[in-house]
Amino acid sequence: MAKIETTINNSKKVAVITGASSGIGKALSFEFAKNKFNIAICARRIDRLEQMAIEINKNFSVDVFISQTDIAVKEDCQNFIEETYNYFGRIDVLVNNAGISQRALFVDLELDSFKKIIDTNYWGTVYCTKFALPYLLQSKGSLVAISSISGFSPLPGRTAYCSSKYGIHGFLESLRIENLKTGLHVMIVAPGFTASEIREKAMVAGGGQQGSSPRNEAKMMTPERVAQKVLRGIRIRKRTIIMSPMGIAAVWFTRLLPELMDRIVYHHIKKEDNEEYKILK
Repeated sequence: MAKIETTINNSKKVAVITGASSGIGKALSFEFAKNKFNIAICARRIDRLEQMAIEINKNFSVDVFISQTDIAVKEDCQNFIEETYNYFGRIDVLVNNAGISQRALFVDLELDSFKKIIDTNYWGTVYCTKFALPYLLQSKGSLVAISSISGFSPLPGRTAYCSSKYGIHGFLESLRIENLKTGLHVMIVAPGFTASEIREKAMVAGGGQQGSSPRNEAKMMTPERVAQKVLRGIRIRKRTIIMSPMGIAAVWFTRLLPELMDRIVYHHIKKEDNEEYKILK
């Protein structure tokens, strides 16, 4: 655990962001700081967090708490949340952002890889939420999960990833009902395709990483745009954000015409230049 030493302003709200060292998590960290939140950020790559904290302190008058945390480990999550609260004395927002993607057919995917994805995406969200919930209830704050269209509309080659996202949706939606009278705000965010490291580090058969993405990232949503929409959703306490027209269409087609949507998705994904999907060709 590490602190960037400044004089803490306890009147500022505190946002906690997991998986903050790159992509959407990094963009969220800067966006919250820009909007005068003190922030607590975690990831496994502490060197990146240290560099981010220096840059944030240089540009924004906020306090930063950083932690080298593996959110698949319950004790890491508990330590991160408790030390954040001890440092700031409050938690107003938890954004469960950290995650691992997948690009392998289930027949080829090792079960250890499947478990790693579930442990990180699903259990990481459950762990951090469990330990942060008492403080979020105190502040009547916001509990957020950065999910995916894959949590509404499944994709081939992503069985573990989709399972984790569907699980997160069920978890948060049940938790929302439990807290209808407590003032807790619960929001699920489903970005469209976003230019970030998540595809490069997606797990493939054998447990390795995909490497370069087969998609043209120049046409994708930027992490910074996603972060702006998340902050706006928190302000107006939205229930769900589906960020792209394609995503909205996918959700509705899956609900209303599921068999047609299966075929559409099949033919769309098999066009990807990805050796892992050879069975679809």
